[in-house]
Amino acid sequence: MSLPVLGGPPPEPRPTIPECYGDVCITCSDEAIPVTIVELLDDDLANVDTGQSIEVVSIALVDAKVGDTILVHAKEAIAVVRAEGGEGG
Repeated sequence: MSLPVLGGPPPEPRPTIPECYGDVCITCSDEAIPVTIVELLDDDLANVDTGQSIEVVSIALVDAKVGDTILVHAKEAIAVVRAEGGEGG
């Protein structure tokens, strides 16, 4: 992209940045899903209970332990859910 020249045509507008709405990923529009950690595995992985099955997800980006509820997006934990005013690790 070149710089605008004085007296030349106006520069093209910059693309807008998508906004977040609720719990939806702005990159792919998927939602983060709450799951519960049932077992910690090697290599920053964990078995989690989705309510329908047990799945393996990465917990490399969060500090979580067995029993924690985490938000998972694309098999990657992105947050640990903490109860307001309650316990939390």
